[in-house]
Amino acid sequence: MKTFKPTSPSRRQMTVVDYGALLVSGKDKRHKPLTMRLRTNSGRNNRGVITTRHQGGGNKKIYRVVDFLQNKLNVPGRVESIEYDPYRSAFISLVVYKDGERRYILAPKDLKVGDEIISSEKAPLKPGNRIKIKNVPVGYQVHNVEIRSGGGGRLARSAGTFAEVLAHEGGLTDLRMSSKEIRKVSSESWASIGQVSNIDYNLTNIGKAGRSRWLGIRPTVRGSVMNPVDHPYGGGEGKQPRGTRRPKTMWGKITGGRKTRHKKKWSGKWIIQRRPKVR
Repeated sequence: MKTFKPTSPSRRQMTVVDYGALLVSGKDKRHKPLTMRLRTNSGRNNRGVITTRHQGGGNKKIYRVVDFLQNKLNVPGRVESIEYDPYRSAFISLVVYKDGERRYILAPKDLKVGDEIISSEKAPLKPGNRIKIKNVPVGYQVHNVEIRSGGGGRLARSAGTFAEVLAHEGGLTDLRMSSKEIRKVSSESWASIGQVSNIDYNLTNIGKAGRSRWLGIRPTVRGSVMNPVDHPYGGGEGKQPRGTRRPKTMWGKITGGRKTRHKKKWSGKWIIQRRPKVR
């Protein structure tokens, strides 16, 4: 992590990930054929109504098309660069394959420029290689895991995350996620070896309100300072307690201790053990 001299109250607390070893994003740095501009909606729907609050503004960003499928089988590739991606917490790698094609992939921890990677059913067990999860020994860490074979990576894609292989049985593999949730996936699914890069990302301290605005995060107003018409916590003279038995959203929906996952969600049958409750 990178810290700063305490030249101001915000600088005193601010911490950022050290990007010194990366290829810095810029006009001539990224691989342009794999980039595109995404329209920003500022949390609004097609009628212009805010459906997700506290979004808007922020610096302009260019989207990098990342290959989560990595279906170029048995063709070795060489890591050309490891880059910052403004749309995700993890770093990405630009890989050039033997046939000359270039693709962006999620960069695992300890992957370096010049390393060779490959997607193969029985690839060597080293960071960056992609392999069928049935061929990964118990205890190994994997990321960018498919839920269904050929569906592209869905699990363990953010910075510092991984899934630990626990067991193989009956065409299914048990995985322990970073959240301690244990779930099953098809043993025919593909996964990449290693832990996702940028493991210090969770230690970032924003430091000041302006930096949140750069990230596209708008201010949040506390319910207790609103009027009674605007929030269940609003009203009263001076500093008042919540005044409701259970914590609620501004629309009166119970938010504390309530299960938010749909009971009949299709993937619920694959979850063996839910993540522990944070107290």
